[in-house]
Order: sequence, then structure tokens, then C-alpha cells
Amino acid sequence: MTARFYKLTELHARLDDAVRREINRRAPDQFKVMALKRRKLRVRDLLARLSPQSRRRPSGA
Repeated sequence: MTARFYKLTELHARLDDAVRREINRRAPDQFKVMALKRRKLRVRDLLARLSPQSRRRPSGA
């Protein structure tokens, strides 16, 4: 696991916690929730691109 991949996984977990905390507030800010989720999706996409499984060729090709 590379340092960048590790940092992105940590960031993804922190964003997940932030989303959960915001949703559980008495009056959650829906715009903040949307922004956090959008950022979390970007991090997930980066992780998918960096993962060793995404670099493998499909067996049918």
C-alpha cells in the first residue's frame, strides 16, 4: 500500500465520520452534507483508480 493510498483511505474514513456527525445533528446542514458526500465520492474514485485491482487487465481481453 502506497503512502498516498493510505492517506486517501484515512481521508475517506474522516469524511465518512463527518457526514455521519452532520446528519446526526439536531439541525443538519444539507448543503454541508452534500458537499461532504461529493468530496467522499471523489476520494473513493481516486482510491479505485489507485487500487491494484483496477490496474489488472480483464481476463477476457
